[in-house]
Amino acid sequence: MSQCCSSNKVTEKVPAISRQQVCPRDGTKGKPVELVTLKSLLIGAALERLDAQITYKFCPSSNCSVVYFSHTGQTFTTEDLKVPVFQKDFGEQVLTCYCFDWSRQRLGAEIEQTGTSTALSAITAHIKAKRCGCEVNNPQGSCCLGNVRAVIEQSKRGLT
Repeated sequence: MSQCCSSNKVTEKVPAISRQQVCPRDGTKGKPVELVTLKSLLIGAALERLDAQITYKFCPSSNCSVVYFSHTGQTFTTEDLKVPVFQKDFGEQVLTCYCFDWSRQRLGAEIEQTGTSTALSAITAHIKAKRCGCEVNNPQGSCCLGNVRAVIEQSKRGLT
């Protein structure tokens, strides 16, 4: 398992954005994603098109159906995945945390009932216990905590 949830990440200087780093459909800067993420989440027909010799990036744009792209121009869209993608599908049942089943609906309901959320502390405890599998469960291939925080804040604002 990778250290996707680790807080000990090293910050590197990122070179100027090249064509290889931006989504060919909408020009959004992509985030590198491990091959295991694609292998875990692509449907069979899409997996058959995967070139395991090249690297892929995740397109986080909510206005674009491309989920993964390569420097060769190959793309995989939301239709090619086994699960809905948090950044691209705003349905209440779509998971925010793919490892521990926290959806927008579950987060919002807890906040509506209690005024707060236990999700961050629960997920963090699971991370510390080395139970997360973000690289194989989450389409972005990395930790969900930023997404969970954003949904919690949005839900709390909706109550005020």
